[in-house]
Amino acid sequence: MTQSLPLAIIAGSGSGLGCTLLSHFEKNGYKVIGLNRSLPSTTDFDIRVVDLTDEKATKVVIDTLIKEHGAPKVVVHNTAQLEIKPLADTTCNDFEACWQSMALSAFILAKSLMKPMVDNGGGTFIVSGATASLRGSANFSAFSSAKFALRGLTQSLAREFQPQGVHVVHSILDGIIDTDNSRSLHSLDPNKMMKPEDIADVYFSLCQQAKSTWTHECDLRPFDGNF
Repeated sequence: MTQSLPLAIIAGSGSGLGCTLLSHFEKNGYKVIGLNRSLPSTTDFDIRVVDLTDEKATKVVIDTLIKEHGAPKVVVHNTAQLEIKPLADTTCNDFEACWQSMALSAFILAKSLMKPMVDNGGGTFIVSGATASLRGSANFSAFSSAKFALRGLTQSLAREFQPQGVHVVHSILDGIIDTDNSRSLHSLDPNKMMKPEDIADVYFSLCQQAKSTWTHECDLRPFDGNF
């Protein structure tokens, strides 16, 4: 183990919010490592390719990271799989894939990292939620049910591990994140989208909170968002 900087692990470190989180935490004094199903097309970060729904593969990667750098002080679970279909067109595979991508991967990540974080004096574990964490809209049966499950899992983790020193946060991202992909799919004014840099700034501030005033759940949205 050679680490001198605190470690931040970003699970779901694609080219949008994920890589922005890596950049933000690196600029603020962290050793950053991403976990992703595939490598982004362009990146200068250390990203380990792993299927986070595979418990054995994830444990191998996590054990290696802890051996190399020590237990993380920050973990962000930022994986998602968006399915927008009428119920009649949603297959069992669609439904299960959403659950695996979000709820199962968070369960496996927490199971791999909570004990090492507790043993290392604690840290912060942030889970990225969405509008669908609170409201099941039409055509979102697979996605919303998975986000609801993810929120419940995060609450359970908070009640088990916050007394042991791990600050567990569920962050509801109630809006469209401004990325190249979202601009190609939506006709929204980019000025009314959520800026990845601003989300990253909030996530970093959550990691700095005093233990007497920990936030468990926060909701972030553009200034003119409907809620």
